[in-house]
Amino acid sequence: MAFKPGLSEAKRPAGVPPGEGRSRQVASTLDDIDRQILVELNRDGRMSIRTLAETLHISRANAYARVQRLRETDVIRGFRADVNHVAAGMGTSAYVTVNLRQAEWRIVGERLRTLPGVVHIALVGGDFDVIMLVRAKDNTDLRRLVLDEIQGMPEVVNTRTLLVFEEFEPPTAAATWEEEK
Repeated sequence: MAFKPGLSEAKRPAGVPPGEGRSRQVASTLDDIDRQILVELNRDGRMSIRTLAETLHISRANAYARVQRLRETDVIRGFRADVNHVAAGMGTSAYVTVNLRQAEWRIVGERLRTLPGVVHIALVGGDFDVIMLVRAKDNTDLRRLVLDEIQGMPEVVNTRTLLVFEEFEPPTAAATWEEEK
């Protein structure tokens, strides 16, 4: 049973998790106020609806309804903490590329998702099949993750590890929308 965009959480069919079965909404359906909401929530995901409404000079009911719609259409997928990985004890970062047996990508993808320290996984086309951003306590922990865990999967043909020396914060998508106005 498909979950149609715009249905409230209470009207979601039983057994259909949030976001499941939704069709993707085109970003062009966002108006200026929606984009401003994204900018503000990107700056402070804990901002109250009242503060958001006051900041954008709209009613609380309008702000609440818009945030709900953005959540229901999967434009806003959640609210997360912006963690300083070094301060949290994960001082080593690397991009790991993976080549695998083509027919096994679903199996490998599910296993990779369970590994501690894996921040992002993307199935890509080109010289390798998967690229991942991983964080580890130190180089020893990274070696264990790559050599024992990832290369230990029978479906993995080979890996390449690209150690990150320094990271820079790019502008967020919401900030980019703000600049386009």
